[in-house]
Amino acid sequence: MKKFLLVIILILACSYGYSQVYVAVNAQVEQKSTISEQQSALIFEKSKVFPNKSQVSIAVIKNGVAVFYGVKRENDSILSCENYQRVFEIGSITKVFTSSLLAYYVIQKGLDLNSTINKSLKFPLKDGIQITFKQLANHTSGLPRLPSNLNLALVNSANPYQEYYEEKLKKYLTDDLKLSRNPALKYEYSNLGVGLLAYVLCEMEHTDYENLLVTKIFSRYHMYCSSTIRDKMKNHLVKGLNGDGDEVSNWDLSALVGAGGILSTTEDLSKFVIAQFDCANKELVLTRTKTFDITDKMGMGLGWHIIKAKSGADWNWHNGGTGGYSSSIAIDAKTKNGIVILSNVSAFNKNSGNIDQLCFELMNTLDKK
Repeated sequence: MKKFLLVIILILACSYGYSQVYVAVNAQVEQKSTISEQQSALIFEKSKVFPNKSQVSIAVIKNGVAVFYGVKRENDSILSCENYQRVFEIGSITKVFTSSLLAYYVIQKGLDLNSTINKSLKFPLKDGIQITFKQLANHTSGLPRLPSNLNLALVNSANPYQEYYEEKLKKYLTDDLKLSRNPALKYEYSNLGVGLLAYVLCEMEHTDYENLLVTKIFSRYHMYCSSTIRDKMKNHLVKGLNGDGDEVSNWDLSALVGAGGILSTTEDLSKFVIAQFDCANKELVLTRTKTFDITDKMGMGLGWHIIKAKSGADWNWHNGGTGGYSSSIAIDAKTKNGIVILSNVSAFNKNSGNIDQLCFELMNTLDKK
C-alpha cells in the first residue's frame, strides 16, 4: 500500500467539453447527466499519461447526489466508458472500513476506545506490551509499518502478503514485537496496526473479516458489489496493471486483510460516502471525529485522515495502492460533497500520484460551486 501524498498540486485546466455520465440520487442510478468542462479537463489531463488498458472510475458527489464517470486509455487515446459497477482493489481505503467496524462496537456494544486489545487475544503480547484500540485505528500504536518477519525483499513481489498467515502474525506479536519510542505521542502509519485491529475484532466475534463487513457494513449500506473474496467479484473485476502497464496478479492480504483487502466499485463506495452525510449513522460520525493531530493541517479520526483544505473546510481522506491498482477518496460531510476514484493504475507506476491529485482537484471544483 502506497505512501500518502501529502502535497496537493494544483494544475490549471483547459476545456474539453461536456461528457455523458450516470447520476445517482441516494446511490440509485436514475438518468444520464453531465460533468463540467473543468472536471472533464482535469480527468483528461491526469489520465492521459497512464498506460494503455488503464481505467479510471470516478464518482463525483455534490450535495449528496453521486454522478459517475469513467475513462479508459486505448490506442493512446482517452475514451469515456461505463465502469461505475466494475470492481477494483481499493487497497488501504480498506482501513476506513476496519475503523468503521471498530466504531460499530464502540457505539453499539460499549467498547472503550482506550481499552487495550490484550484481553481480546488468546495469547500474550511480547513483554506484556499494552496497545489500545484507538492507537491501532489512528496509527499511534508505535507499531512499524510492517512486521519484521515480513521482508518484502524476500517474498513474491507480485503478491507480497500472500503467505503472511495468522501463524506468522502470532509469532511476531509474541516473539518479535517492538514499539517505537513514543507510542501514543507520534503518528506512524502502520499496515500492521490496522491489520491487527481487524484480527482482534474477528477474535472478539469468533468470525472472519468478510463476515464482519457483510453483516455490519455492506448489508447496511447496500454495498452488494464489495467483498474481500475475489472469486465473488471475478466476473466484474478490472484487471490490475503493473508499473509498466502489463497485467499483474491481484494481492492476497492473508492475516493483514483488514489493512487493504477489499474489492469494490465506485457505485458501492458512493453509497458509503452518502451514508457519511446522515448523522443517524453514529458509527460513521465517530470515525470522522478527530483523535490525534499530526500537523496543523492534518489530523486523524479513526481510519480517516482529516485534511484542512485550501477553502478552510475539513476533508476526510484516504487513499490506497496495490501492485495493480490506485485509489483515493475524499469527503466533506458538512457540504455533503465527495470524490471517489478507483483505477487499475499500479501504485508503482511513476504517475500513480495523479490519482490523489485528481481527487483533491475535483474536490476543489465542488468547493467553488
